[in-house]
Amino acid sequence: MRPSTTFTRRTLLTSGLAAAGVAAAATTAHAHGSSPRGEHGWVTSHLRRMTIEQKIGQLFVQNVYGSDATTPDERNIPLYGVASPAEVVQKYQLGGVIYFAWTDSVQDPDQIVALSNGLQEAANQGPNKVQIPLQIATDQEGGLVTRIGPPATPFPGAMALGAGRSAEDARAAAEIIGAELRAMGVNTDFAPVCDVNVNPANPVIGTRSFSSDPALAAEMAAAQVRGFQDDGGVSASAKHFPGHGDTAVDSHVAFPIITHTRQEWEEIDAPPFRAAIEAGIDMIMTAHLAFPALDDSGDPATLSHPILTGVLREELGFDGVIVTDALNMQGVRDLYGDAEVAVRALLAGADQLLMTPAMDDAYAAVTDAVQTGRISRRDLDEKVARILRLKYRRGIVERPYADPEEVSAVVGIPAHLSLADEITDRTTTLVRNDDGVLPLAVEGTAILVTGYGVTTTGVLADALTDRGGVVTRVETGTAPSSARIAAAVAAAATADVVVVLTMNASTSPGQQQLVSELRATGAVVVVVAVRNPYDIASLGDAPTYLATYSYSPIAIESAARVLAGEVAPVGTLPVDILAADDPTTILYPFGHGLTW
Repeated sequence: MRPSTTFTRRTLLTSGLAAAGVAAAATTAHAHGSSPRGEHGWVTSHLRRMTIEQKIGQLFVQNVYGSDATTPDERNIPLYGVASPAEVVQKYQLGGVIYFAWTDSVQDPDQIVALSNGLQEAANQGPNKVQIPLQIATDQEGGLVTRIGPPATPFPGAMALGAGRSAEDARAAAEIIGAELRAMGVNTDFAPVCDVNVNPANPVIGTRSFSSDPALAAEMAAAQVRGFQDDGGVSASAKHFPGHGDTAVDSHVAFPIITHTRQEWEEIDAPPFRAAIEAGIDMIMTAHLAFPALDDSGDPATLSHPILTGVLREELGFDGVIVTDALNMQGVRDLYGDAEVAVRALLAGADQLLMTPAMDDAYAAVTDAVQTGRISRRDLDEKVARILRLKYRRGIVERPYADPEEVSAVVGIPAHLSLADEITDRTTTLVRNDDGVLPLAVEGTAILVTGYGVTTTGVLADALTDRGGVVTRVETGTAPSSARIAAAVAAAATADVVVVLTMNASTSPGQQQLVSELRATGAVVVVVAVRNPYDIASLGDAPTYLATYSYSPIAIESAARVLAGEVAPVGTLPVDILAADDPTTILYPFGHGLTW
């Protein structure tokens, strides 16, 4: 079967994605799910012929070090006992791999497609007659969590899309992300984030969430599921179940506890996951946190049978693949050893184990659990069957390899880049403009760009310079020293306008001091929050304030267009901004946003 070339009217009218390369890259679920008999026959026949070792291998999705499949990389040896990524895949007959920049898996599109095809070839050359293609995954959420950068098309993250209020834009962004991933041989995206960010102090979710409003988060999540899967041809994974939006603790380094009641979970946390399931989500990722209202045992949700089986499977009716969040995160390692964690996650209801830090021990522990009956053969087969169904329905079985010749026709093409800019322009939010400072008359104006980020201040300074501004740049970082603050204040003396970029200023006294001292100079000061929109609550009475929800270049370039008046801001807050000293006081409510 040829890849689907059917585009929706929505796509043709609003996305500009009629490029032939996208059609070649996007294999839709509908095209491959149209023959239940074929799916059932393939899954049943392969499951019958698979060895126990092959079945257990399908349960693991691991990171591998190296930029190509066959070159040895010494970093793999302590983890796996073999050196090349291909050897890792073959040793364990893995169900999947996950890509990161820090593993050298993602450098440029040509390298990625070659690695993907090399790993699929390794999976196809295993020791047994039954060959199962790999899930090849990454976290391409958009915004702050973007594993594959340019020339792949960048997009704003979830909260920015929430500010844009357009499910159409959310779906189009997911479609392009999915199509470009598929062109590079990546068939699984661990997105969208379905957490409802009701805690402004959340250190791990924040702008990765669409909103603090469950209905908006649910609408956007469903749109992105359809964009990733139906349009873009990659499996999506809703995360982090049962909800990671109300925590001030990062589960990468500690063990959060969510204190929502069962009713609060139903009203706040559950709606986006329900919407994702209704939209046909392939996968749901677990959270490493305790949720006593759903399970009072003290175990993290990843290891909780009441949560994964009782709530997710039985109550919500999800029959897709449950994948754990990374098992090397501290939030799941505090109570049990790494080998026991793997077994307990499977017993709880998980189907796939992501990034176990002790592969040999975990593999042996799972094997022993199967052989002793702790994990029944029937349970094992049901897990593997779900994984195989996903691979069949998503077209991974039919088309495991990507065509290197198609990459340049799909990844980062002008139509994608143009649409990404348009979508981003609809997300930038003007929160305050008391004196009508914005838009700026940039040409010939002396502008100081200061605050967070070498790259971020550089992108904005260059953009304003290109528009005729006389721009000075003084970067001060996330925790400005007295000397850096003094340098910025000195530079402000010769500026007509100061644009100061903040990044999580609520946790940075130095950034708060920087803004205060710049305002004390009497200069016109424009604050641009380039991550969480909540910064204004810690900055006193900042009279001109813009929120971009991301410090990625695409968001900063959009901010420059707004500052210069080329684009009118139309984004509205997808969260409430609360007073720093009184969380019961709303300074700027959900839906607030100014324009001109």
